[in-house]
Amino acid sequence: MAVDVLDLVDVDRYPVHLPAADAYGALLAETRAQLNDDGCAVLRGFVRADRVADLVEEADRVADKGHRSFNRTNVYFTRDDPDYPQDHPLRRFYDRSNSFVPADNFGADSCIRSIYEWPWFSAFVQQALDQDRFFRYADPLADVIVNVAEEGAGFPWHFDTNNFTVTLAIQNAEQGGEFEYCPNLRTPDEENYAGVAAVLDEQSPHVKTLVLQPGDLQIFKGRYSLHRVRPLTGPRKRYVAIYSFVEEPAMVGSPERTRQLYGRVLPVHLERAGMRSDTLVD
Repeated sequence: MAVDVLDLVDVDRYPVHLPAADAYGALLAETRAQLNDDGCAVLRGFVRADRVADLVEEADRVADKGHRSFNRTNVYFTRDDPDYPQDHPLRRFYDRSNSFVPADNFGADSCIRSIYEWPWFSAFVQQALDQDRFFRYADPLADVIVNVAEEGAGFPWHFDTNNFTVTLAIQNAEQGGEFEYCPNLRTPDEENYAGVAAVLDEQSPHVKTLVLQPGDLQIFKGRYSLHRVRPLTGPRKRYVAIYSFVEEPAMVGSPERTRQLYGRVLPVHLERAGMRSDTLVD
């Protein structure tokens, strides 16, 4: 059964379906200002408070479909490279324990997916990011996913593979889970390893902390801003839906990283390996 997105999103506060309205123009200007400032914008209460429970119920139903992984990764999700010094960011590895529910668990009746596929939603995000080339992620395992995190879990410092990520907070843990990020730390042409090392050494003055509440929408340039989620405490799971957009219509995750995050790869990941619009290491 199709989901009525107009009943799910608080369109009174966020009229993303009315691009000719003055309120839309004001919303777009504010969102762009946040993104231009530090690569991150938050729309508080984007999903109506009385519908958040529906998102939690859906996440509960598929939580056991998540791929649980326990390993050590660097911020680029690449293998160790002995050609670099031992303290180089490429050679610093951190414990990671997390679970991602792949996109093929969210069908046409999914409230979580319905927001992503609502044309007005992607059009607004594209305008907010001021992008000429803007596409839904073509990865069949990763366009719409839910991160499931339990006590003790978190996510160490990393860059995203896709250029633009939109997250929807669904449920928080009792404590912890703060989102920390360092805005615009690298560019499509410059890795800025020195800046990355400063963040890893906890010596950067540019790190910001953000606490999202259930129903909040975040637009984030995660490919260029180093970020992490701090460890959680308490028995309640933390659920965050992740919506991904990219600059190339055929781009998918690399086989290695896809296997790390979802426990499997599809033929499309092998066929399109290396199809990216930049030369960054991940």
